[in-house]
Amino acid sequence: MPSAAAVRLQIEASLAHRIPAALTLRPHVVRPFAPTRIPNVDALLQGGLPLGAISELSGPECSGRTSLALSLLARMTQDGRVCAWIDVSDALDPASAAAAGVDLRRLLWVRCGVQLVGHAAARREFTLPEKCLVPPAIVKGLHGGGFGPHPRTETRGLSEAVSGLLHTETAYCADPRHRPPEINAALAPSVKYPSAKPNAAARPWTRLEQALRAADLLLQAGGFAAIVLDMAGIAPVCATRVPMATWFRYRAAAERTQACFLLLTQSPCSRSSAELLLRFEACHAPNDEPTVFTGMEHRVELERKRFVQANVVPLRKPPQRETGARWRSRAAWAGAR
Repeated sequence: MPSAAAVRLQIEASLAHRIPAALTLRPHVVRPFAPTRIPNVDALLQGGLPLGAISELSGPECSGRTSLALSLLARMTQDGRVCAWIDVSDALDPASAAAAGVDLRRLLWVRCGVQLVGHAAARREFTLPEKCLVPPAIVKGLHGGGFGPHPRTETRGLSEAVSGLLHTETAYCADPRHRPPEINAALAPSVKYPSAKPNAAARPWTRLEQALRAADLLLQAGGFAAIVLDMAGIAPVCATRVPMATWFRYRAAAERTQACFLLLTQSPCSRSSAELLLRFEACHAPNDEPTVFTGMEHRVELERKRFVQANVVPLRKPPQRETGARWRSRAAWAGAR
């Protein structure tokens, strides 16, 4: 008969794969990735951007964030998959996206805070059907049909209207301090000067609310291979006001639908919800040609990468890899070299 220690060891060995011990290392989940078509960036990320997670691209203006996002969308749309671009500041140029290789027929462009004018506004105007525009039948009065108000009530207000027509102007003092308040309000000029407070429709937080709701709907609906939330034109003060629960909800929805969620910002704001954080530096123009602009040189730094492409944890510390990458984007007139 085996001892109690042998029975315990046998039970622990049979349940080791189902109930791990407290000090057992949790195996890393291998995430699928989508290549960006930029060799240096794909080598830095060991394949590309992760699917089913949030990837935040942070950096100043003209640093290569949009170029990297368009390169990813070009690869996905050419493969026949549908993508979405949520433009908070209405800064996306469709011509530049098409020149980068993006199939615009498979790209949903959500423009926030755009007011339609001209023919576009006329197409969006709500119209009633013809049956609702038919005038109602005339209801006869007391002498016509035996119902309706009494004729004496029709003369109410006539004396006030006549006295208003015959009212003469009254002279008031020219100094507004000696005039009644209601007279000053009546004599005030009708020109409305613009106030210092900006319009509510033009504030960045209102556009940001529209963008967050649109991103929530697209993530919950599914069917999009990649969703880009372009908040690069929003100041970091407004971007950091987004609650952490919003990013956590986006992370869970992206993991469920296996969508590649890209967040373009000036400063990191998603914090722990982003599994990949790339910080871009300000790019500069190379001196290849003295008089012709040929393109820009970009540099990106890998600051956070939580997904690992291997389940085996080495006993020794692995060699440190390069955390930065450089690449060049050439202008259309410069051609390939």
